[in-house]
Amino acid sequence: MSWTDFERPLVIIVGPTAVGKTSMAIELGELLSGEVVSADSRYFYRGMNIGTAKPTVKEMRNVIHHLIDISEPDETWSIARFQSEARTAIAAIHQRGNLPLLVGGTGQYVRALLDEWNLPTQERDDHLREVLEHEVKKAGRDILYAFLEKVDPEAAAHIDPRNKRRTLRAVEVILRTGRLFSAGRGISESPYTRKMIGLTCDRMTLYQRIDERINAMIENGLIEEVEVLLAQGVSPKYSSMSAIGYREISQYLNGGISLPDAIVLMKRNTRKFIRRQANWFKLNDPSIKWFDVINLSKYEIADYIQSDLGWTSRGE
Repeated sequence: MSWTDFERPLVIIVGPTAVGKTSMAIELGELLSGEVVSADSRYFYRGMNIGTAKPTVKEMRNVIHHLIDISEPDETWSIARFQSEARTAIAAIHQRGNLPLLVGGTGQYVRALLDEWNLPTQERDDHLREVLEHEVKKAGRDILYAFLEKVDPEAAAHIDPRNKRRTLRAVEVILRTGRLFSAGRGISESPYTRKMIGLTCDRMTLYQRIDERINAMIENGLIEEVEVLLAQGVSPKYSSMSAIGYREISQYLNGGISLPDAIVLMKRNTRKFIRRQANWFKLNDPSIKWFDVINLSKYEIADYIQSDLGWTSRGE
């Protein structure tokens, strides 16, 4: 038995930033006739390559990738848009007889697709937005998150306190509809037969990888990349520029902090991000088969994918 015996098979590869998901997905794609569907929100934007650790053109040469470089930095992505784009890509991969590999560290995107979240469709209320933004200016940006924590703690637990846009959206939906934002995250039956794979390693090794990656980003031109984006009119206020690396280097280029401080902040914020990622995919989750990446062979994971172990049928 192999993945070809299942209806609408989907392999999901999750794990913390810098653990090696991208390189492993490419190797597995070459072995298993796979195509990669990115569930990393940072990969959507053109011109943002170094700071996102996006796979290079050379790395993507032998394996088709989807949802990479498909938006300009001034565009705003929603979870609902990701769901739609990812479903379309996965359907096309199935039509070609290939195996879709959903890869990424943006936990809510992965869960929204796998669990078929029924997301709020409430349209944006510009007047209410103005009122809320006025309150933020008057009382500080933490006021909205504090409100969300009090009224809808479940929603707050899955939103980064620094993510003003998503916090605003959650509060807006609550005030307009009178319903909790988290209540709109209803779950429907998944159309996929799936197998979840987690990549992990000990925390100290992961932190060392993060430090090395960020140092390499600086050496490879991250500062120049951010300079080009700012010169093109990409505002530091855009959602895309809130990504770790772009936010801190923008602060440095605008004279707000020194370069050494920006690098320290990048490393610190990445560690915090990893801890939030762990809330989405826990090591004790029975639906995820975890592999320690130290001395891990791609053939070990490929064998597991091709086995009849770990597949979850629709409705299970």
